[in-house]
Amino acid sequence: MGDVALDNALIDMYAKAGEFSDARHAFDEMPYRNVISWTSLITACGRNGYGEDAVTLFNRMVEDGVKPNDVTFLSLLSACGHCGLTSKGMEYFTSMMSKYGIDPRAEHYCSAIDLLARGEVIVRDEMTNIISRVPSLAGPLLRMHFHDCLVNGCDASVLLNSTPGSPSEKESIPNLSLRGFGTVDRVKAKLEHACPGVVSCADILALVARDVVVLTKGPYWDVPTGRRDGTRSVKEDPVSNLPPPFFDATRNLNQFFIPKGLNAKDQVVLLGGHTLGTSHCSSFSDRLYNFSSASMADPTLDKRYVPRLKNKCKPGDKTTLVEMDPGSFKTFDTSYYRHIAKGRALFTSDETLMLDPFTRGYVLRQANVAGYPAEFFSDFAASMVKMGNMQVLTGAQGEIRRHCAFVN
Repeated sequence: MGDVALDNALIDMYAKAGEFSDARHAFDEMPYRNVISWTSLITACGRNGYGEDAVTLFNRMVEDGVKPNDVTFLSLLSACGHCGLTSKGMEYFTSMMSKYGIDPRAEHYCSAIDLLARGEVIVRDEMTNIISRVPSLAGPLLRMHFHDCLVNGCDASVLLNSTPGSPSEKESIPNLSLRGFGTVDRVKAKLEHACPGVVSCADILALVARDVVVLTKGPYWDVPTGRRDGTRSVKEDPVSNLPPPFFDATRNLNQFFIPKGLNAKDQVVLLGGHTLGTSHCSSFSDRLYNFSSASMADPTLDKRYVPRLKNKCKPGDKTTLVEMDPGSFKTFDTSYYRHIAKGRALFTSDETLMLDPFTRGYVLRQANVAGYPAEFFSDFAASMVKMGNMQVLTGAQGEIRRHCAFVN
């Protein structure tokens, strides 16, 4: 046993000195190896960037009948993390408890969190690249997460393609103007290459929504992950679950927000997200040409703004896009609230926030912010987390799709 202890110390010494080949040679020359021997070399693999070798060694160790301990798994998780083996690392983290009956310590949880955080890094890097080239996608991608969560919960059902005889949410009228599905597919492909079967499409939508806000100078928030993907997507569901732009704010609050656990503050805060993106003329043309079926413009619209909108949006125009927050539609800030306060919101659902004392007060408070919008940024982050937790699928529910447009 003394020789084993000496050999183990030798492996550890070589590993710490960066002499991996010498550590491997010392290990191979050992006539007898215990759990410390195997763990020492697995640790050496991780330190020197040989993640795949660490996995191979662990499998050999188990085949040789040596039972791993908590230190073995800590070294293995660390090796997987340093080498980008996210899927393998999470597989070992799970088997540590379920197969070997080892209770994880704080260090194990930290390693697991580090593994999952690498998935967030992949999403962030990909979105940084995409938004730098196509900044106008920020608004649609934020809206896609909203459209997903308000329709039967945050389960990525909005991403599923139709199947023969079963049209999906993508074909529903409120979703026909959504853009960015290819972006989500691209992010998913990157994640599947790096860590297959780990990050759900529902989590990708939540992470992408957060990242586009950050990349357009908005607030950062921690995104709770662990959602699983749904397997059902029905064309009719968005119509009965998404607040229409032509309803007034109170009606939308009572019919679409409150039943889902969101309140008046969440409503006025989340609608501030309209600072990003554009809208089709058809979403507000009645306010220009036929308000209340009276062949006139909505009297709450700024009379100086109506001619500018009519110049862009002719009667029956269904294709032209108009900036929701003119001059600032690619920057996340409070300027959209200033448009609402001036009677320049495009949607009835936004302009009628001025009719309720609470939401009116919030709009005016944000409209008058001159510097950093601390209140709005903090509130938006909190409401996004709240919305992102609606009716999520976890555990044995749902699945983790290999491709976001198709069920497995």
